[in-house]
Amino acid sequence: MPPPVSADPVGQVGAFLDLAQDAGVRRVVLLSSSAIRTGNPGPGRLPTAVTDRFPEWAVLSPSWFMQNFVAEHHHHGASIRRDGEIVTATGDGRVAFIDAADIAAVAVRASTDPVPHNTEHLLTGPQAHSYTEVAATVSEVAGRPVRHRTVDVDTMRRRLVGSGIPDGFAELLAGMDGAIAAGAEDRTTSTVADVTGRAPTSLRDFCTAHADHWRPA
Repeated sequence: MPPPVSADPVGQVGAFLDLAQDAGVRRVVLLSSSAIRTGNPGPGRLPTAVTDRFPEWAVLSPSWFMQNFVAEHHHHGASIRRDGEIVTATGDGRVAFIDAADIAAVAVRASTDPVPHNTEHLLTGPQAHSYTEVAATVSEVAGRPVRHRTVDVDTMRRRLVGSGIPDGFAELLAGMDGAIAAGAEDRTTSTVADVTGRAPTSLRDFCTAHADHWRPA
């Protein structure tokens, strides 16, 4: 898993992969992102760094984590708790949000299956939702008003920088919001079920399980 706020993690991760290769590691499972196209600058160069070094591998490319809405260190989780709102530059764009536990379940299989996967897995939840729909679901299960406020991409970048995210990574994240607005993440796959044998967690089930996190004291 690359450093979480690095816009160009190849140097640091590459050094780690070199150590792993020297130690005799044969299989590597990389956490990437559905929003990062393999071969693009920055994080997009990581999959090739893995596949060029190891005979057995898998690249996990999940959509956006459901945990972002409850993590205190994430801007969405913090703003829901503090302000009762989710702020994005996604407009009406939709995302098939995924539970990180489902990503982990695929990672276990990719790490331990006798036959290496040697493929990129595009991982999504079972249904795509707009952030407005997410806010409505959180409002319903938590019993408090939560809204989605949409801003432009540059405003989002500045908001992220103001929350402590490095400028280069903030620009990357805000640009991803713009891509969501254009429909880049409006898709679902059956990969979680195909690999693990069970359906991925729905957004409603996730929100219901975490409702206490958003309820007023």
